[in-house]
Amino acid sequence: MNHARRPARWPRILAGVIGVAGVVNLVGGGWLALLGGSLFYVVAGLAMLATAVLLWRRRTAALYVFAALVLGTVIWAWAEIGADWWPLVPRGDIIFVFGALLVLPGTVKRLTPAAGWVHAGGPLAIALVVAALFGAVSLTRDVHDLDGTLPGPRVALAASLHGVADDDWQAYARSWFGDKFSPLAQITPANVGNLKVAWQLETGDIKRESDPGETTYEMTPIKIGDTVYLCTPHNWVIAVDAETGKQRWRFDPHIVASKKNMQHLTCRGVSYWDSTKAGASTADCPQRIFLATNDSRLIALDPRTGALCRSFGQNGTVSLLPGQPHYNQGWYQVTSAPLVARGMVITGGAVFDNISTKVPSGVIRGYDAATGKLVWNFDPGNPGDTAPLGAGKQYTPSSPNTWSTPAADETLGLVYLPMGMGAVDQWGGNRPATTERFATSVLALDIATGKPRWIYQTVHHDLWDMDVPAQPVLIDLNLPGRGSVPALVQSTKTGNLFVLDRRTGRPIFPAPERPVPAGAAPGDHTSPTQPFSSVSLMPAPVREKDMWGATMIDQLWCRIRYRSLDYRGAFTPPSLKGSLVFPGNFGVMDWGGISIDPVRQIAFAHPNYVAFVDRLVPRKDDAGGPNERGPAGGSDRRGSTEEGYNPNTGAPFAVDMNPFLSFTGLPCQQPPWGYVAGIDLTTGEKVWEHKNGTIRDETPLPIALKLGVPSLGGPITTAGGVAFMAAAIDNYVRAYDTRTGKVLWRARLPAGGQATPMSYRSAASGRQFVVVVAGGHGSLGTKLGDSVIAYALPK
Repeated sequence: MNHARRPARWPRILAGVIGVAGVVNLVGGGWLALLGGSLFYVVAGLAMLATAVLLWRRRTAALYVFAALVLGTVIWAWAEIGADWWPLVPRGDIIFVFGALLVLPGTVKRLTPAAGWVHAGGPLAIALVVAALFGAVSLTRDVHDLDGTLPGPRVALAASLHGVADDDWQAYARSWFGDKFSPLAQITPANVGNLKVAWQLETGDIKRESDPGETTYEMTPIKIGDTVYLCTPHNWVIAVDAETGKQRWRFDPHIVASKKNMQHLTCRGVSYWDSTKAGASTADCPQRIFLATNDSRLIALDPRTGALCRSFGQNGTVSLLPGQPHYNQGWYQVTSAPLVARGMVITGGAVFDNISTKVPSGVIRGYDAATGKLVWNFDPGNPGDTAPLGAGKQYTPSSPNTWSTPAADETLGLVYLPMGMGAVDQWGGNRPATTERFATSVLALDIATGKPRWIYQTVHHDLWDMDVPAQPVLIDLNLPGRGSVPALVQSTKTGNLFVLDRRTGRPIFPAPERPVPAGAAPGDHTSPTQPFSSVSLMPAPVREKDMWGATMIDQLWCRIRYRSLDYRGAFTPPSLKGSLVFPGNFGVMDWGGISIDPVRQIAFAHPNYVAFVDRLVPRKDDAGGPNERGPAGGSDRRGSTEEGYNPNTGAPFAVDMNPFLSFTGLPCQQPPWGYVAGIDLTTGEKVWEHKNGTIRDETPLPIALKLGVPSLGGPITTAGGVAFMAAAIDNYVRAYDTRTGKVLWRARLPAGGQATPMSYRSAASGRQFVVVVAGGHGSLGTKLGDSVIAYALPK
């Protein structure tokens, strides 16, 4: 064998690789062009094929053709996206690597052994230098962040804000105003970098084999006096010393979890009631901790001992199942903390999404906090009668529900409820008028009677699972020329922030109706218009040039898929061919909501921008039983029926909905996918916005590239001018300057932090604590755990 001939094979090997890439680009680019997309990939494919042929023949012209391709790619990328590094990468990564291999002296020498490298490889080398300089400039630019500075304090900070002692955090969002704001100011931008772990607790509640996929720690503790109270996914309640984290007691309600029939397993929080302040009379437990469970119970506990308050309901427990139609174990759960106001415990519940058109009712009920007696029930399917349901009767099945956390203004006597959709989400051809009226809205009920006082709908005839996910936030806004106005700010999955007068439900900032795409599935219809708030974090429509990938091949694949889907902007209805849904089902803002600083009159938000694909699937089985795709109809890769195949038994269509991903598993949209944003609520202006989070925990190598990642959870703000959040899908808790949004401090967490923090002051040391729950999120794919961590400044 003539070993001397082996080096000559290298140009032909390289020609083969470039030729294959050329064929893929030519075929895929031709497909894209037929769909009306960019012609670049056709041109790039032809250039690669020409290079491969010339390289196979060992012609120097191969280098000149490829130099032209490199320069053409730079010009095309500049025209499409400008100097933006991460969107630039998949446009040129393969081309740059091929160019670097072609310009190697060993390659050039085998093409032109008699000619010099400068003559043959010089033009390509110059083209690569131009591309490298373009990339270097792109690395130095940040075209996605918005810099700005929010104002400082504008109103005086009231003592015992919203009736809660400054040292305490007595409800899910500290108070039932929902603002997630602490009046403590010990931690400031100047000293927040000194925070250290003060105590850490492992609850011992970890995911079990029998649990559903979406088993999550979404819990925000509460603190009263010298004790912190928290709950776990299996609804354990644990009381710990506020200074040391040492356990005082724990209560286990022994719920039965069902992987087959439960959609979620979570506990976002517990609630507190002091009967002595409410002027009520109780036979036992003058103070109470209320727990609502995943197996549909409302339980009252003695905060001193964890014992059941026997005078409440039946020995401390009220069943939430009476009157519920179509109940299967796990189809009706309470995952959020019940609201306690004016001596009433008010709760809704989570109903299994998209399993069937026949599911439990979305009824909202008010119970006497002392006795557990049902005082009223608001049935969205029978809104005119709130008197307690009689024995043997049932609430309206499949009606809109409220699964998230309510807010309340006890002075006005109103409870404000974020409403979801009645079954099912993506097809609404036979929805009753009551569902059309109450679904996807903010609903104000009278605390004493449950009668509706006003309703504001955020999406009409919702076909996109845009249920109102977050607790409304109440604030008295000082508006130019109007003085103090009692407002309600509602964050939504669409990205709209609706600012309403909480007395009447009328918009304070304009929210005009605008035309949206038509063309619903057979038997359905769309609303011709939808409300668009002038205070908004709604993204601009996604375009073909916004497609992304690890390489130009999967970016091309994403472009083809984008052009193949039905997409005409926001509110494009679901379709049989598949519709691009953006904002996606994940929501610009989900249950974590926003935090409002009532002193600075600002909002701290964390918008997400992840598109979904919803595809309607004609059903084969409408008998109301298990679907052919499995016992619960789910084929979702992470275990939550909010993604994957949803059976919609009883409807003409099932739905397959998933994030818009490339074949490599990366988002088809270019980053950033997650931000933090600051809004001036007196003007409605977004003042600053910054990419938030890294991909450290989403890649095999722990590289903390700050691409801006999705987050699920919520932020808090403090009077010290520092905000805290641990919701991003990298395992960090971060502190931000609320005026600028800049990260001031971060700490590594042992698991995902998909929960909202809280803050309190301990009388034992006088220190301000910030507590973060790191338990992960089953369906989001973050690392699971069971840690509760408290940070404080050194003693």
